[in-house]
Amino acid sequence: MPLLHPANPPSSLETPSNQLKEEIRRGFEGLEDPLAGLLDVLESSSDWKGKGHSLGYCIATELQLWIKEHPAVQQSGIKLKKLQARVLGILSQCPANLLDPLISIYQLHTADRNYLLGHVSHLYHKGDYKEAAILSIKLKLQPDQDVEKMCTPLLLQDKTNLVEDYVGEHPELQSKLLQILDTWCEPGFNIRDITRQYQGLSRYKPEKFNRRTLSKLVFRLLDRFNIDPALCPNVINQRHLRTLNYLFYKRFVEKTMTEENWTDHVQSTVGENRWLQGHLAQLLMSHCDLNTAARWAQRWALPKEMLSYGVAGELQKLQIQERVEEAPKAESYGESKKNNYYQLPLPRASIHFLQTWEETLQCWEKVLQPGQVVGIDMEWKPSFGMVGKPRVSLLQLALKDEVFLLDLPRLLEQAETEGQKEKLPHFIKMLYSDAAITKLGYGMLGDLNSLAATCSALKDTEEQAQGVVDLLRVDKQLQKSSIDWKKGVQKVNVPSPEQSYENRGFKQPEKGLSLLVQHVLGKPLDKTEQLSNWEKRPLREEQILYAATDAYCLLEIYERLCKDPTSFGLSSDLTESLVGKPGTKPRAKKQLNKQEGPSPSGQQCKGSQKETSCPSTPISPKEFSVVCDNMLQGLGRYLRCLGVDVRMLENEDDHRKAAEIARQEGRVILTSGLPYQTLQSQVAEGMCFSVNCSEKAKEQALQVLKHFNVQVSLADIFSRCQVCNCDKYLKVSRERMRQLVEGSRQAPGDGSTGRPARSKEKPRQSSDAAVTACDTAQPSDTLHRERLEGLEQRGASPVLVGGTVLQVSAIPPGVLDKADLTDFYCCTHCGKVFWEGSHFGRVVSQFQDVLAAGDKQSIYKLS
Repeated sequence: MPLLHPANPPSSLETPSNQLKEEIRRGFEGLEDPLAGLLDVLESSSDWKGKGHSLGYCIATELQLWIKEHPAVQQSGIKLKKLQARVLGILSQCPANLLDPLISIYQLHTADRNYLLGHVSHLYHKGDYKEAAILSIKLKLQPDQDVEKMCTPLLLQDKTNLVEDYVGEHPELQSKLLQILDTWCEPGFNIRDITRQYQGLSRYKPEKFNRRTLSKLVFRLLDRFNIDPALCPNVINQRHLRTLNYLFYKRFVEKTMTEENWTDHVQSTVGENRWLQGHLAQLLMSHCDLNTAARWAQRWALPKEMLSYGVAGELQKLQIQERVEEAPKAESYGESKKNNYYQLPLPRASIHFLQTWEETLQCWEKVLQPGQVVGIDMEWKPSFGMVGKPRVSLLQLALKDEVFLLDLPRLLEQAETEGQKEKLPHFIKMLYSDAAITKLGYGMLGDLNSLAATCSALKDTEEQAQGVVDLLRVDKQLQKSSIDWKKGVQKVNVPSPEQSYENRGFKQPEKGLSLLVQHVLGKPLDKTEQLSNWEKRPLREEQILYAATDAYCLLEIYERLCKDPTSFGLSSDLTESLVGKPGTKPRAKKQLNKQEGPSPSGQQCKGSQKETSCPSTPISPKEFSVVCDNMLQGLGRYLRCLGVDVRMLENEDDHRKAAEIARQEGRVILTSGLPYQTLQSQVAEGMCFSVNCSEKAKEQALQVLKHFNVQVSLADIFSRCQVCNCDKYLKVSRERMRQLVEGSRQAPGDGSTGRPARSKEKPRQSSDAAVTACDTAQPSDTLHRERLEGLEQRGASPVLVGGTVLQVSAIPPGVLDKADLTDFYCCTHCGKVFWEGSHFGRVVSQFQDVLAAGDKQSIYKLS
């Protein structure tokens, strides 16, 4: 009886149907030996050899389940051995997903181990190295095999992942493999002796099999399996030699490393290693004159037999001295830095180096303030490619007026000693997880990974981070921008060869944060301390200034971009692209706040996805009050024109002043770009709205009114003064206004004639004025007569009893002669004069989408 007889058996099945499964099971029940029946199917067909869920795979997995329900069908003894011999012939051709079911069904883990090893050896000698390795892994045969023999052809075929899997669960094989690879990296070892015997190998890639590639593989395996690097001395020496060459390049060719940093790193790299000392002597002789080479050889006590005849002769002439003399031009070079590089705009007293918990308390008190903006950077000792993730030695937190440098190793050690090791991580987590604090960084993901490697309690900080702005993403946008960088930034002053000491003719182009600082602030960072030994204490003064500058410059970049992003070729609304998690690739699941999203107008409004900030019923402009950030004065004037109560920041005001006004007066903040992130965290839900400042003020006003469901009536238009926001007017008849105008022209000279009296104070209410003011929506003859008594003529200008000067001189000639004009309306706060005109019709047509039906009122045209 055939195992299966479907009309058209598919060659590949993504999900077997229940009908097919039932048919397969009926086939098992009708067979005397289902295990042999499965092999018959596989041996007589080739459809199962492809990728995906083939019919053979479906039958095998169903049989695996069926055997658990019918254990009596399992075979043993000679019969099982024959089945195992048959299935071994199939396994080498199986796709990966079929191996485990077949190994389980035919109990290959119980088969004779020597027989299995012999079968794998047969595959190996046939040249099926990959299949032999995979089967060895599945049958767990690695402890009985030669790791060098099994892995070498795989490495030549560039199958390093398979090699890692081969030794993955066997620490003794991991160490043995690393020792073998290190032997191949020994100086003088000819790798061709290894590759020659595999020249006929398919997919042979000898270019992948060289000392440098092997060195990288060794370091990856050391890191993955957490093995002591001392097990691989040849690879470590080669890496140290490359570090030594790099240090000489930085010091003598590029000339961007200070003598102190260079000395520290050379000494820690070479140590007492005789082989490296010999290479150090050669490098000294090739980069320095005889006298300088001899001085360094004396300082590091290099054996004389390693030195050339000339250097050895110079060494005999030198007296023993504690310290190598500094280059005479170093001081003048240090002075020139101030002109060539960005400088920290804070006094030295504002930089605080903190080493005890008590010292950090004042830091946390200032940093953990809602609305705070903090520049964050970290420093660690350069690893120069050695194993392991760097451990943070210094954590820098920059505020507007001071910078805190936290000695992280010392603070963690103190906390451990006092039994309070969670204390410092707790505060760091509070900082990163607080959405009300804006954290600025550059490449923040890498910093957080290093922080996690330094303290295991901080490993989930990245997932909890909120309110971060990674300026690395700004840098990437700038690099893509086609805008001329000289527009909007000051001229860049880069050190030239003539300005540099020791004929500093080679100048590396700026990169990373230094390039961003140069683009945005005009001058690059001085990176000569970047490769310092940050673990060494005490820190030098140059290191302290460098660390503080690296963190503080983030604040100035942020501020500059907030004020004018478009001049740098960036979108005017940077919030959506820059604010969020610290990863370089934005992902939906890592948004800053899951409740945040684009509002219907396409702008950012906290909670706008749920429309919590938008009233369900329409409100009037009198019920809506806002404060406009200093980028949005045009928007503010349009809203005032429509009767909205608007406060506007001055150009020199800090953005955070908007939050203070909003909290005190219950206003909605209107802002744009990066300040939105800072401001929205300082006010209640729905009280901060971000508009697109690339659009015109009229479109911005429409978006705001629609979003907050504000309906404007005809009576609201021009009910507020566009200049000072006051909503109280003095009604003056045309004849009386004519008298006031003529009186101002006939009066003796007055320096204030024709000048508007503007005030920045909050508009006074009617009860504060000597003259009873009138809401322009309700003009009255009775109120009109009362107001006339409050007018006085003082010199050239008519003045209200409260001191407000009416700007009657601003009324153009001819307006007073218009027959249809009966009254004028004067702002009681700033004295601006309004009258009926055609401007009303234009406003109605521009904002008809938000106008509600209402009675027609008197309209006033701005003079």
